[in-house]
Formats: sequence, C-alpha cells, structure tokens
Amino acid sequence: MASDKVLHVTDSNFETEVLKSDKPVLVDFWAPWCGPCRAIAPIVDELADEYAGRLKVVKVNVDDNPMTPARYGVRGIPNLLIIRGGQVKEQIVGAVPKVHLVRALEGALA
Repeated sequence: MASDKVLHVTDSNFETEVLKSDKPVLVDFWAPWCGPCRAIAPIVDELADEYAGRLKVVKVNVDDNPMTPARYGVRGIPNLLIIRGGQVKEQIVGAVPKVHLVRALEGALA
C-alpha cells in the first residue's frame, strides 16, 4: 500500500524537487533488491501521509540514478536524508524504528 504522497525522483529532477523545495524533504535512497529498504518502505509511506503538507517525501532508486547518491556520499542503503533549504539537516543509515525517524523529522521541522 504505497502512499500517493511519495514522489519518485531522478538525477535529472532532484535539484528541482528536493533542493529547491519550499518544504523540508525526506529523501529515501533505496533499491528494489535491498531487503532493509523494503522493510522500512511502509514506514516511509506512513510518514508521507502523517506529515502531508509539512514535509515532502521522495525516493531515489540508487541503481537507476547513481549521480545523486554519489554526490551525498551514500555508500549503504537504506539511507535517508532530511534536506531543508537545500542543506542536509540529518542523515539516517539503515532500517531504523519509526520512532527514530519521527524524532529526526521533528528536530528538522522545529
């Protein structure tokens, strides 16, 4: 049950959709073959629904879009960035509990 509030972005539209966003953005770097990525996908979808209007949630497939993860030094996935005003405010690596993500988001949104 993927959220319709999660946007899939690419190397070509990352700057427009993320760096120039007027809202903070949760970026989920993932790949279809990544088990932990699939494990946290429902949590990312829930957060997109719960923070609708306050936060933009996007996913970047690292296999299809290698330039953006390279720019941010992504070496392991899942790797989540919280970007606000074009700047990385928080980085979370690995499948973490929802409470950990909520805490990071609340800090970035404050």
